[in-house]
Amino acid sequence: MRTLFRRPLVGSLTALALAAADTRPLLAQEGAGGGGSVNLLEPHAGLMVWTLIVFVLLLFVLGRFAFPTILGAVEARERALEEAIAGAKRDRDAAAQLLAQHQAALDASRQEAQQMLAQAHQAAERTRADALEQTRVQQEELLARARREIDADRLRAIADLRREAVDLALAGATKVIGRNLDDAGNRRLVEDFLGTIPAPASLAAADGAAGAQGGAR
Repeated sequence: MRTLFRRPLVGSLTALALAAADTRPLLAQEGAGGGGSVNLLEPHAGLMVWTLIVFVLLLFVLGRFAFPTILGAVEARERALEEAIAGAKRDRDAAAQLLAQHQAALDASRQEAQQMLAQAHQAAERTRADALEQTRVQQEELLARARREIDADRLRAIADLRREAVDLALAGATKVIGRNLDDAGNRRLVEDFLGTIPAPASLAAADGAAGAQGGAR
């Protein structure tokens, strides 16, 4: 990179020195001739010598004082550019590393979110299954309670009906034979007799319907 900057600079300065060294004698000769025309293609030995001397002196002065300063500035500029390029490269590497870290963090967050969603889905499924199981148990308890109540009511109704039948039978027999038959032995005798009588069709159908309804529930 230094060569690329240095070569054009040296060439430009040399061209300027040649131009300056070449025009001064011509102008001096033109001024001395009192306004006469100057043939630029005609060779002059003295002019060439003086031009060469001026060129060497000018080149020496430039090389002694101007070139080191200019080259130092150019080298400083080159160093600054190289440092800037190196800094930009470091910043690019740091940005790439930071981007990779962010990408890794993003992937980890996405994976964690998926795991949380899966766990939430599993928890919801467990809660739903538990709720269904509790509902089923409660329904079975309600059905069992209803069956027990129905059976108790049915047995209570049968007992009441049987008791009324016994009372009616005893009352009828008392009126027929003319004395009171409402003692424990007669009551047990009538109850045993009523127990041997089959249940009426309507009562059996009601018992069967109650049993079927309880089983369906």
